[in-house]
Amino acid sequence: MFGGLHHHWWIVIHAASTWALVGLIWTIHVVHYPLFAAVGTGFRSYHESHMGRITWVVGPLMLVELVSALVLWSDPPAGTSGRLWLAGVVLLAVVWIETALFAVPQHGRLETGFDAQTHGALMTGNLVRSLAWTARGAMVAYAIVGLMGAREA
Repeated sequence: MFGGLHHHWWIVIHAASTWALVGLIWTIHVVHYPLFAAVGTGFRSYHESHMGRITWVVGPLMLVELVSALVLWSDPPAGTSGRLWLAGVVLLAVVWIETALFAVPQHGRLETGFDAQTHGALMTGNLVRSLAWTARGAMVAYAIVGLMGAREA
């Protein structure tokens, strides 16, 4: 137990933050980013507003997910594999690295105005994040189903 919270609360916190981010990243990938190309002359202000607003949603969720992932990896709940939680941390590292080294710079380039090539690079990199977060969501679901099965046995 970490910080007085039982494992099941860490799993709930982790699953909630992970699945919120899975839904959010696919909404971004399928809805928001493709619409960047349709904004037109107001793109700079639209993009600036998007970045300011999305940060308040994504930032706290990513921090909660990171902390809970590290807690679960460092002290795996009984009935789960430390390797499973390590795989989740590795996938989370992929998300954070892609965000820091690729998404943030692409957004920085878009601050001056829409550019189709930069937009395409943003979409490609975001697909990596979308798939990594989806894999994390599946991993968390697998752990929860395994824990439920262990309780029923």
